[in-house]
Amino acid sequence: MCAVYSPTTNAQWVHSSFGLVLPQAALDIYPGQVGPIVVRSRRDGRLAIGLAQFGLIPPWAKDDKGARHTYNARSETAAQKPSFRDAWRDCQWAIVLADRFFEPCYETGKAVRWGMALADGNPMGIAGLWQRWREPLSEQLKVSFTMLTVNAHGHPIMSRMHKPGDEKRTPAVLSAGSFNEWLRSTSDNAHDLLKQESMPPLVAQPMV
Repeated sequence: MCAVYSPTTNAQWVHSSFGLVLPQAALDIYPGQVGPIVVRSRRDGRLAIGLAQFGLIPPWAKDDKGARHTYNARSETAAQKPSFRDAWRDCQWAIVLADRFFEPCYETGKAVRWGMALADGNPMGIAGLWQRWREPLSEQLKVSFTMLTVNAHGHPIMSRMHKPGDEKRTPAVLSAGSFNEWLRSTSDNAHDLLKQESMPPLVAQPMV
């Protein structure tokens, strides 16, 4: 599960890939902080980019404290889980723009932070869900998101991460050729794009 990532700083890649201007964000994003996501308007089909909170807040939430536990969503069950089912039903797909994400590796006997990036050196687009939430007292509107994850057993890199015995998971990294297809998915066929086998190759290194 991914609890921290580095948003991309490659504005040229964002413009060439989506025709959008990359907003500035922090160097590393933790749950509760904001990072750039790309979404598609259901009304007119146009793409938009903006900063959203890492950690999805469902529309029925009384406060935003639960977002500390909703920064990742299992793709296999997101359509049924109360925190994510509204976004999944409404096809509120997002692409999280990242240069790398971080996971702990325990091969040395202790947790060592490793960074994962695309093997081709380009930024990555991670499949996600986004949601709007209005703060009950101030009525302030907040946009938030979660990264979707898939099983990583058998993956040459991601199966090495996390504690021994833990289920191996990885953010669902999209191939660049599937960005548009993901944003146009229906709630029925979205799963077809969220497969470990379709992820582009990753490289990893310990962050020491």
